[in-house]
Amino acid sequence: MSVLEVGGVTVHIEGQGEQTLVFVHGWPDSHQVWDSQVAALSASWRCLRFTLPGFAPGDDGRARSLDEIVATLLAVVDAASPGQPVVLVLHDWGCFFGYRFAERHGDRVRAIVAIDIGGDAGSRANRAEMGWRGQAGALAYQLTLALAWRLGGRAGDAVARALAGAFRAPAAGETRAAMGWPYAVQWFGAAGGFGRPRVFLPQCPMLYVYGTRKPFMFHSRRWLERLQASPGCGVLALDAGHWVMIQQGPALNAAIAGWLDAQRPQPAAMAARA
Repeated sequence: MSVLEVGGVTVHIEGQGEQTLVFVHGWPDSHQVWDSQVAALSASWRCLRFTLPGFAPGDDGRARSLDEIVATLLAVVDAASPGQPVVLVLHDWGCFFGYRFAERHGDRVRAIVAIDIGGDAGSRANRAEMGWRGQAGALAYQLTLALAWRLGGRAGDAVARALAGAFRAPAAGETRAAMGWPYAVQWFGAAGGFGRPRVFLPQCPMLYVYGTRKPFMFHSRRWLERLQASPGCGVLALDAGHWVMIQQGPALNAAIAGWLDAQRPQPAAMAARA
């Protein structure tokens, strides 16, 4: 394993292979949430992962703009995989940031594996399928985390940690209020806000995996159908909650490996191009 300091984050690089996978986590996790995936995939692919700014111990708790996070992703990709596009492996807020990165820097993205947050999360269609109870539940926990971030200190940490524990987040014990800055940007307009949600449909192959054991989904059925109809794209539902990579690690790892293998150029196609 090697370590690279770039864009204000520490990038952990493991494995080898022609393709580079860049893992981006969400709340309230760190790069370690991908341990199972890196262990399974690093024999065939080069795996890069880092902890989002503001999520690592010792990071300041300020809000970051979308432009800043996209710039961090670009710095990581350019430094670790210069001249070669990467495969993004995304979860939770990592999906949101990864989708925006792919929109702005499509030439740097070969393919996407997205977990549990669809490209139309928060859309009118998604909200309609959530129903009023689902919408109220999502709003309640997101505003709570935004308020915990604003409160800060031990009290804010206690609120964020209690909510992470209620969700059975893998890193619940290490959760801090500072990790809630994306919710403050979303709901309070901190750091300029994120703007109106846009529906994301990839311009590259994409595998979307989601857990079925949740009170509501972060995608609509219509978006799933549109994604499945797109060339090179696929959808997989697994018996899991939000943290699919933990609760269904072996199944997810096998699905990612099989899908990535299918994306590799076949010998006949390579010979034809030669």
